[in-house]
Amino acid sequence: MFRRLSASQLTADLVVALVFWLLSFVGRFQGDLWSDLAALTLVTAGLAVRRLCPGVALGLAWLACVVQMVAHGTAPSSVDVAVLPVLYATGRYGGRVLRWLGLGSAVLGAVIAAVYLVVLPSRGFTDGASALSFLITLFGLLAVLCLSWTLGLLARVYRRAQDSRQAQRTAERDAALEHERNRIARDMHDVVAHSLAVVIAQADGARYARQNDPDAVDAALGTIAGTAREALAEVRVLLGQLRHSQGEAPQPALADLGRLLDQLTAAGLEIDRSERGTAAPLAAGQQLALYRIAQEALTNALRHGAAGRAHLGFDWEPDRVILTVSNRAAERAGNPDGHGVAGMTERAMLAGGSLEAGRVGTDWVVIATLPIGPLRTGADA
Repeated sequence: MFRRLSASQLTADLVVALVFWLLSFVGRFQGDLWSDLAALTLVTAGLAVRRLCPGVALGLAWLACVVQMVAHGTAPSSVDVAVLPVLYATGRYGGRVLRWLGLGSAVLGAVIAAVYLVVLPSRGFTDGASALSFLITLFGLLAVLCLSWTLGLLARVYRRAQDSRQAQRTAERDAALEHERNRIARDMHDVVAHSLAVVIAQADGARYARQNDPDAVDAALGTIAGTAREALAEVRVLLGQLRHSQGEAPQPALADLGRLLDQLTAAGLEIDRSERGTAAPLAAGQQLALYRIAQEALTNALRHGAAGRAHLGFDWEPDRVILTVSNRAAERAGNPDGHGVAGMTERAMLAGGSLEAGRVGTDWVVIATLPIGPLRTGADA
């Protein structure tokens, strides 16, 4: 079975094999030893395709060993070093059957090599010393050959563990983002429902008052137009990016920040609040986004901050509002790619703005920038 490799990987394997063949040929072959040359070529070919097809590489390595030992009784040599990366490849890239064949090849090869190196030259076990020499040689060869196979297996397990952890992190992040989208959809649902209720009430009132109070009709129509524009922009955001959720939780606004700050202060977090510029009216969805971002950032300051103190600032500019939350970061602050930052970023984007979070010196700083005015989508641009 052939594995898919990149062009750079194939080139690297071929270059390594060619260099090995040249070094082995120059360093060893001086006469007309065609059997050794054939064995060298076969084991080099196995070295070249060890990652492309580990099964073929193992077969070529075995064929090289057979040619080397059968032709003229040639004993194992330094050329057989190329067998080590082939065994590594069977453990690293081979399937279940091939991995066991690789381990069996390592054991059988160690036994055969020990016989060629110790038993045949001494014509058997002539005394205890030759038997001990055989055992030492056998265990040494087993350690080297099986170690190569084991390293390949460990590399395989490590790679799979990395892939599993990455897949788990991706799944957790996707689940957190989906949960955050559903929660935002629930929050936005209440805002839109409220806007439509206002529109219906104003329309009904204008219909009944048009005979007696024409001015009331004009006022009602103005209220309907403003409320409908805001609701339409939020509905477009929902249709484009969120799932509908039938939540009925009350929706906090910037006016509710005081109660939130009191709760965090009672929990032990000292909060310095500052405000620069003149506050401008914001859409309900934008107020909700600012409230939730401030809530998450201040909660993280309470949980992970080092000094028990945080700063909350609002900078009101003509076309945008900038929310800044900063606190002294602990030595081991929370994961900057964690779910909290992902959720705050999602809220800011859905409200038409952006968010940045990270270390600035010794502080952890969250900066959310939202435009002032109705929410805008791509259809409005």
